[in-house]
Order: sequence, then structure tokens, then C-alpha cells
Amino acid sequence: MQAGARPEHQYVLGHSRHELNRLSAQSQIFEPFTHQFFLDAGLRPGMRVLDIGSGAGDVAFLAASLIGSGGSVLGVDRAPAAADAANQRARELGLDNVHFISGDPTEMGFDDAFDAVVGRLVLMYYPDPAAALRKLTQITRQGGLVAFQELDIRGAQSYSPAPLVAKCVEWIERMLKTGGSNPYMGSALYATFVAAGLPKPAVRLDHAIGAGPGHPIYSVLSDSVRTLLPQIEKLGLATAAEVDIDTLRNRIEAAVATGPGIVAMPALIGAWSRIE
Repeated sequence: MQAGARPEHQYVLGHSRHELNRLSAQSQIFEPFTHQFFLDAGLRPGMRVLDIGSGAGDVAFLAASLIGSGGSVLGVDRAPAAADAANQRARELGLDNVHFISGDPTEMGFDDAFDAVVGRLVLMYYPDPAAALRKLTQITRQGGLVAFQELDIRGAQSYSPAPLVAKCVEWIERMLKTGGSNPYMGSALYATFVAAGLPKPAVRLDHAIGAGPGHPIYSVLSDSVRTLLPQIEKLGLATAAEVDIDTLRNRIEAAVATGPGIVAMPALIGAWSRIE
């Protein structure tokens, strides 16, 4: 790797059962925003959709609810374990028009072009997201939709300030950057679409916030730290004793409540455009 080049792709959160469950919990928070994003972007009944970086399958299932039985969704994830788990969920949900395979869609061949290529929190893991988008436009039909949502972690914080929340966000941000991903990808989406040669996209921003007892944001934040704890220790950012992972979720809730305040997820920024 040349000096100054970004590190090779590494999904530092992994694909353990715990991580796939965390992704589903996170998806419950993001789902209303992605649902409206897809409606605004023009996802409609009967479309053939490709979902990039499917993980546990939640975005693909949401797309399937909008395109109906007359359409189909193919989800692709680099990890076979994720694709297997998502296929199992599709069977349990009785969805016969949603299927998942493993691989990198920017390097794969498909028999037919797609009406829409979508993804959430996936371009941030590509070393060159504009190049990835250029490849994806080649498997999207003329007039087809390209729509992605990405985060900007700088939006994750507490109001009033809670040092524990700030420390957790700092650990997650550091680990994402160490793995070569871009935790600010959401703010770069517009420029990335333009650099990929797509028409200037429409954009929207959504921001999940939580307060009071029992909000799922506390668990999503602490579970992210739990997944990353081995790497956090390896880099010397904190010890397991300092993190005290088994009490972290409750301490986050207490820290926010003491404010009293609210805690915000990373900003979720979406962009969509159509192939001309």
C-alpha cells in the first residue's frame, strides 16, 4: 500500500450472531427514515431491486414491503454468514421474493439489469466509493434508481453533554477509521454521486434521538462498543475493566438522564439519482 493510501477494506464490526442482532436493533431505529427515503426516491411496486451490503437483511425486507409480490429483491453481502442468516429470516417471514447471496456486487456479474440499486451504511466501507458507484451504474437499467443512505458519526452525541457518551462515540469512530472505513460518508454522498458521473442527487437528512428510560439507542451504542472491545483493548484505547461492558448500557442511560438530556444517533444522510 502506498504511503497516504487508505487502508484496505475491513468490516471491523464483524458478522457474529451478536453483531447481526445489533444490526437488526439499529435497523428498528433507522427503519422509519429509510422507509420515507425509499418512498421519496421512487421505490415502487414491481421493481427488481439490488440491496448492497445486506447484513441481517432489514433493508432488503423493507424494500420488499414497498415493491410488493410483483417485484423482487436480491441482497448481497461479503460475508456468507450474513447471507445465510438473512435467508433464514426471509424463510421465517415467508418472503419468497427476497434472496441473499454472498460476494461483492461491484465485482459480480448479473443476468439482468436492476430497476434500483440501494444500500444503507455500505459505501463507507469501500476504499473508493465513487468507483464502486460507477460499477453499480453498469448493472442498473436506463432510468433506474440509485439510492444510498450513509451516516456521519459527528452527529452522535448527547445534549446535555455526557462524557461517557462522548467516549463511546470516540471509540467507535476511531475503530471505524482504523478499519479503513469513512465514518463521515453521509456528508460526502452528494460529492460521491457527482464524482461517479451520476446526475446531481436529491438528498435528505434524518436524525434519531432518544431520551428517558429504556430507549433502544442506549443498547445500540453499548452493543457497538461490546463488539469492538477486543480491538479497543488491542489499540490501547481502554481496558476491559475501564469499559466495564456489562454495566455500560445502564451507565449510558444514567448519564443521559442525569443531564437531563437526550442522546442522538449519527446523522443518517440519503442521496438518490436516476441513470440517464
